[in-house]
Amino acid sequence: MSFDSTQQALRAEMLLEYFDIGIDIRPTPKGITAGCALSIGFEQAQIDVVTKIVLEENIQIKGIFLESSGQYELVFGSTIRE
Repeated sequence: MSFDSTQQALRAEMLLEYFDIGIDIRPTPKGITAGCALSIGFEQAQIDVVTKIVLEENIQIKGIFLESSGQYELVFGSTIRE
């Protein structure tokens, strides 16, 4: 999950940890254009729960991406409306 601001990345980290989602704070991959150098990784099985938290808590994200063979596919976020 990538962000346009560090503030939103830190807010997302706090909320996801509060909801007991296992996360990994990491640098935003070069294949993802974002305004923030921090991204949050999580297990793909958690995507529905994470998306629900993002929507309910109004976390501003750039997108949620799935990585496959070094390529990133946007599955939720700035250009996709769920």
